[in-house]
Amino acid sequence: MRYRKLGDSDLMVSEISLGSWLTFGVGVERDKGLACVNAAFDLGINFIDTANVYGRGAAESFLGEALADRPRDSYVLATKVWGPMSDTNKGLSRGQILKQMDASLQRLKVDHVDLYQCHRYDPDTPLQETMEALSEVVRQGKARYIGFSEWTSQQIEDAFAIPGVERFVSSQPQYSLLWRRPEQKVIPVCKANGVSQIVWSPIAQGVLSGKYLPGAAVPADSRAASDAMSTPIQSWLQPAVLEAVQKLKPLAAEAGCTLSQFALAWVLREPNVASAIVGVSRPEQLAENAAASGLKVDPALFARAEEIVAEARRAPAA
Repeated sequence: MRYRKLGDSDLMVSEISLGSWLTFGVGVERDKGLACVNAAFDLGINFIDTANVYGRGAAESFLGEALADRPRDSYVLATKVWGPMSDTNKGLSRGQILKQMDASLQRLKVDHVDLYQCHRYDPDTPLQETMEALSEVVRQGKARYIGFSEWTSQQIEDAFAIPGVERFVSSQPQYSLLWRRPEQKVIPVCKANGVSQIVWSPIAQGVLSGKYLPGAAVPADSRAASDAMSTPIQSWLQPAVLEAVQKLKPLAAEAGCTLSQFALAWVLREPNVASAIVGVSRPEQLAENAAASGLKVDPALFARAEEIVAEARRAPAA
């Protein structure tokens, strides 16, 4: 496993990180989840990402149990705030940030997180209030650094324009061969301000593994077949997309890796990406994904893959 510096922080994070969206405490049984966490440490993965809203606290509670016996300095822990924990508990107001920080720490059974992230932008709260509250959390020692997820380039610039507050070190966007929007504005702004990307859905909810075949039923043990985990993947299960993904398989074979590893290596080719978050339900999935760290792939193969995906996007809808 290789490690990269997270923005203008002193955190070194594994190139592959363990996520918990839709999985731990939600769609994956406890024993299997514990096996995945243990496998992550065995593989050299030191970065674990979660959020208060995942299962409305269930993912954090699971991780609090799973990590309880491990030295606190043996892993980098990130969580998020913004999503609705109830009808009235949501957003990025000062009151919510302070309240949800304490609740997350209690569930996670730690006295601080390494990274506290705004899960989305809150248009209903003045940005100054949000940034001052995040700074208060850092200065209280409850979070070492702060980040954001899915903010626009303008929102990022506005945050950096506020004087006297803590500076973001991380951005968590969706980014993959099938979703390259962050390249347009977000990554350039982040590069200019000492912010690294922590990528979510780098394998497009598993679609870039190639296991979903055009015109075929989804595998019974896959995320797409799970009532708890299937909704977000539906937008990728389009014939043109699935056909394009199948065309990527020979490229991965030529690179000497699996298609999942090829997709992860493509994400990690971007220097501004510090880590790619993967969600798994079995340790063997994690082992396969972890092997993408340090993988060398001919840039010409990546270029061809980009052409194949672009052609699928231009194809008329069925």
